Amino acid sequence: MAVPEDIGGSERMLQQWQASIQEKADRYQEMASRVQGLSISETSKDGLIRLTIGSNGILQHLEIAEAAGTKRMAEVAGEVMRTLQKAQSRIPELLQQAMAETIGTQDETANVLFTEAKKNFPAPPSDDPPAAPQRAQEIRFGIEDDYEPSPGRHAAPPPPQPHRRPPRQDEDDDFDGQSFLR
Repeated sequence: MAVPEDIGGSERMLQQWQASIQEKADRYQEMASRVQGLSISETSKDGLIRLTIGSNGILQHLEIAEAAGTKRMAEVAGEVMRTLQKAQSRIPELLQQAMAETIGTQDETANVLFTEAKKNFPAPPSDDPPAAPQRAQEIRFGIEDDYEPSPGRHAAPPPPQPHRRPPRQDEDDDFDGQSFLR
């Protein structure tokens, strides 16, 4: 921008600059309002879990159907997390749409916001079924003699007895049955 020669031109340039800044600030405020008002709802593949998140990715509502009670809790928890990640992965797309409608996609700040959103809310993992959880080893408390291994499991072999050397004939360590503390 060239510097004007007269004071009137300088004032006009300052007013234009101020108007440009105000217009940009208004567009950013409009974008912030749109994004803040966004919510994303998602349903699990089996329909047992429905949830809603805000534009910040935080869970706002979670609904688990009664039929989920027949599943293991680990399966239900895993499905909640997959559904949450699926919903969160839609945030960058909605943010980009709000930016395109308000500040435009050429804005450097908008691109930084979009890149950050993609990093914070990546695409969800594939829909492959999760690996079956490993069974925990059994821990039993009580007297060992009372322990009976469950069917299909074998008791551990007894530990080997320590090797003892036979006593020598010339050793006399029993003090003839008398106390050595006299």
